[in-house]
Amino acid sequence: MLFPGPRERAVVAPGAVHVPGWLSLEQQRELVSACREWAQGPVPIRHTVLPGGGVMSVQTVCLGWHWRPYRYVRTADDVNGARVAEVPEWLVALGRAGVAEAYAGACGEDGGYAGGAYAAGGYAPDTALINFYDGAAKMGMHQDKEERSGAPVVSLSLGDTCVFRFGNTEGRGRPYTDVELASGDLFVFGGPSRFAYHGVPKVLPGTSDPAIGMAGGRLNITLRETGLT
Repeated sequence: MLFPGPRERAVVAPGAVHVPGWLSLEQQRELVSACREWAQGPVPIRHTVLPGGGVMSVQTVCLGWHWRPYRYVRTADDVNGARVAEVPEWLVALGRAGVAEAYAGACGEDGGYAGGAYAAGGYAPDTALINFYDGAAKMGMHQDKEERSGAPVVSLSLGDTCVFRFGNTEGRGRPYTDVELASGDLFVFGGPSRFAYHGVPKVLPGTSDPAIGMAGGRLNITLRETGLT
């Protein structure tokens, strides 16, 4: 069952905030263009191979730190041995603005989690994971728990709409809420919801606006503080 009501800002869980249509059309076009450049390398986009031999249906490229299941490393020894590109300052600033909007925006609601220093401009993401979903790709329920920082995760959606399943911190099952994330949407989760299980059970092909420069599929950019040095 999808999250009810119109596409308005919503607190999905304490510390988890959905802001529909946060990115302008121009910002979306710029991000799509940047993702195309990042996908070329120095470490190119790829289907991640899991330790058990399975292959993820999404394609991923990383900035700042290279993520491989289930840790961050400086060089992509599972791809080509190169070091990934740095997170550009403009993307850090965009993530910081997203946290400020989610936790100190016009509505002033965050489900009881104020975000503290993060809402006041203290957010400093040092890695970004860019995932590309074709029409058949999915992401199973998982936690973002390789980081040593409790800072919020910032998620930006581009392209086709997806069903984003946001769950609880105890396990992959219920209770969870399904939210439609459309192109330009912002989703931030931190505080009590920082380690909530979440996933993407479905992408809705044909729902993207071609004006952003994508013929199809979904791009998701997640910004994180690793707490690593």
